[in-house]
Amino acid sequence: MAVDFEREAYLLLGLPFDAVDMGMVLSRIRQAAQNRQSCFLSTPNLNWVVACLDDGEFRDSAIQSDLSIPDGTPLVWVARLLNVPIRKRVAGSDLFEHLKRDTDGTISVFFFGGQDGVAKAACERLNTESSGLKCVGFEFPGFGSVEEMSSDETIAKINSSGADLLVVSLGARKGQAWIVRNRGRISVPVISHLGAVVDFVAKRMRRAPVWIRRAGLEWLWRIKEDPALWSRYFFDGLVFLRLLITRIVPYAWFSIWRKPTPQELGSAGIESEDQGNEIIVRLRGAWTRDNLKPLRECFYALVHYTKDLQIDLTNVLYVDAAFLGLVGLLRGYQEQCGKNLLLVSVQKPVLRIIKYCCAEYLCLSNH
Repeated sequence: MAVDFEREAYLLLGLPFDAVDMGMVLSRIRQAAQNRQSCFLSTPNLNWVVACLDDGEFRDSAIQSDLSIPDGTPLVWVARLLNVPIRKRVAGSDLFEHLKRDTDGTISVFFFGGQDGVAKAACERLNTESSGLKCVGFEFPGFGSVEEMSSDETIAKINSSGADLLVVSLGARKGQAWIVRNRGRISVPVISHLGAVVDFVAKRMRRAPVWIRRAGLEWLWRIKEDPALWSRYFFDGLVFLRLLITRIVPYAWFSIWRKPTPQELGSAGIESEDQGNEIIVRLRGAWTRDNLKPLRECFYALVHYTKDLQIDLTNVLYVDAAFLGLVGLLRGYQEQCGKNLLLVSVQKPVLRIIKYCCAEYLCLSNH
């Protein structure tokens, strides 16, 4: 397993989000496809945020991904309010369309999931178009469990296709669980759950016009296309309103009046102690996106030990969403190794920030 602690990831509403734009994501996908390097891409939206508040496994699938991009305008609004450098939505459907339009190099794709016959229709339609994508296979696995969809025959069919990109469409929770379960068995370098993409390519569903998407109103179009979605969007909207009042706005206000001083940032330091079965990392001072370099280097060294980790925050005065994002990446790696990561001795001001970011789980054992 590889982990990239150089990622500029921010923890917002409990999930990590990479500060990247469309061009950067496209470049990452092409590079991974060309070099056959593993890239698990997650595309959280508001529904993900709401679901992950009560579903730790779903949340952990985003934490364990190699890239996590905001596929939802409300998430961009939150980032702007909190002065996090995520300025634009990077929707999975837009990403797929950009790959189609780029004819400089062909990327092969395998469609897995969707309704009966939809993946086949998407594959056939894609191959009738002149684009930068070529479909090399599809599979309709039915509606069984994740385990039933993970047979050796299924994985062998996907691998034998030689695809560069595996598009999964099983519903977000099941799709992410399927990817986490099988990513170590799959040789396709780029894997992502892009649920609606299969329907859009097959022309089973129409995307909202560009001006509606730019206005952040695609959810209204989706309700028009599928009226059954209104209850989900209504519930998600109520939860988002609660988060806005209790977490987001208080965090924005707190970050304005409680900024770390240069002295606090300058006093940041790291000490570590190997206690045999686990390593304790003691931090001090204030940690923000401006001084995380030593911590990134420390984390690279820690993962070589493959031991349980405790990060002692007794003497930490302040942290931000970038610090928590980096800790989240380390937690994701520890989970994949079957090891624990725990923040301990968290002082009240820091605990307040952790709660504002919906990251209380970092203070709980993941065993």
